[in-house]
Amino acid sequence: METRLAAFIKDTPEGAEAESILRKCVHCGFCAATCPTYQLLGDELDGPRGRIYLIKQVLEGTAATAKTQLHLDRCLTCRACETTCPSGVHYSRLLDIGRGVVEQQVGRGGFASLQRAALRKIVPNASIFEPLLKIGQLVRPLLPAALKQKVPASTTPAKPWPQNNHARKMLVLEGCAQPALSPATNAAAARVLDRLGITLLRAPQAGCCGAVSFHLNAQDEALTAMRRNIDAWWPHLEAGAEKIVITASGCGVMVQDYSHALARDTTYAAKARRVSELACDISDVIATEKAALKSLLAPRASRLTKKIAFHAPCTLQNGLKKTGTVEALLTQLGFDLTPVADAHLCCGSAGTYSILQPELSNRLRANKIEALESGAPHAILTANIGCQTHLQSATRLPVRHWIEALDDLIVS
Repeated sequence: METRLAAFIKDTPEGAEAESILRKCVHCGFCAATCPTYQLLGDELDGPRGRIYLIKQVLEGTAATAKTQLHLDRCLTCRACETTCPSGVHYSRLLDIGRGVVEQQVGRGGFASLQRAALRKIVPNASIFEPLLKIGQLVRPLLPAALKQKVPASTTPAKPWPQNNHARKMLVLEGCAQPALSPATNAAAARVLDRLGITLLRAPQAGCCGAVSFHLNAQDEALTAMRRNIDAWWPHLEAGAEKIVITASGCGVMVQDYSHALARDTTYAAKARRVSELACDISDVIATEKAALKSLLAPRASRLTKKIAFHAPCTLQNGLKKTGTVEALLTQLGFDLTPVADAHLCCGSAGTYSILQPELSNRLRANKIEALESGAPHAILTANIGCQTHLQSATRLPVRHWIEALDDLIVS
């Protein structure tokens, strides 16, 4: 694609990256086939190719409008389009650049600005999010239907964190919302790894991975969160921690992108590269230790009789590029997985998307629930806390992280 970037961005790092991405696009339209919002709305401007045109126009000097912003806001950033692009267009990075420029030009109305500021203040801050969640659960019967749906009726408490001190050690990203919404998840990961001779360490000063602020165009806030996490993890890495284990695939994508986000930070660039190299999804560790796990599961094989459906988050499939890997791993470990139609399509959670774009989000969730329940499973397993809570709000089936199901089987 030929480009003529405007002077305001032409000679900036963002401009150079955007131009490189734009020039790879050949307008083929293959991306439309996998775009959830294009499938729902049928509008070219609500598909990747149309959004690329909009971003190109803005970067070439055409003034952005509220309509431009609306079409970019409607994007889930699911990155499904990247999987079918024959030219390797890194659409998600172009979108981050485009959204930032459009926000500068168009701004936000009072309510929208307040809503986004509240999300950036509350969700990444565990000390605020957890008490507010508990209050919400107490008054849940009194809440309006739309808000009530966002507040889970209860949370599964965590089982005891193992106290063994193994020679092998790994760090865990505790996250921000997950410890309150699903405290059982990281505890289950720690318990499974403990049985494999690995101690999972928590770094109290670490927190949100930065994704919430980053995707709400508050990138300076996001970079601050990234630096804080690096500082919290670094002493453990220097002491020999093998990996940074992440149980939320959305956070995993963000941490693996620290190297790119902090590439121009002379103080943190090298450390960020190291952190991104060591960051891994919990499935990577389990796959490596699969043989040992099978021996632990053998005496409990009779418990693996119930069918489960696995929801593969977009961040797992398209961000971490693990399409089908967790499903294959669970099958190899003895789980009976039901088929799920259109497994590549987003469930509509997409970070804060379910709050900011509720109508589209709910339509996508309804389609996903129908696909997941079609095989009559006894439970739904997933790999990302956002998807987990979003799906749970629309089904009576239990929705859990798959590591919790594994913990139930191997830890007695």
